[in-house]
Amino acid sequence: QHAVFWMKNTLLPLDMVFADATGRVTHVHSNAVPQDETPIDGGTDVTLVLEIRGGLAARLGIAPGAELRHPAIAQTAAIWPCAAE
Repeated sequence: QHAVFWMKNTLLPLDMVFADATGRVTHVHSNAVPQDETPIDGGTDVTLVLEIRGGLAARLGIAPGAELRHPAIAQTAAIWPCAAE
């Protein structure tokens, strides 16, 4: 789906990491401004959004094309499946 967020009532700057159904990062919005009501467009085909402390995505090298791993991602479609327990 098309994902759009804002920062109303959020007190800290955040990085928003947008990913598709396979866990591939499609867009990163860095250092969203606290309490700003300007829409932040993550694009289309967004299934997951990871919100982390502002600046952390760059420090960790998270950018479009990166692969996320999480059990909430359908493991049959995941580009980086979680290990079986």
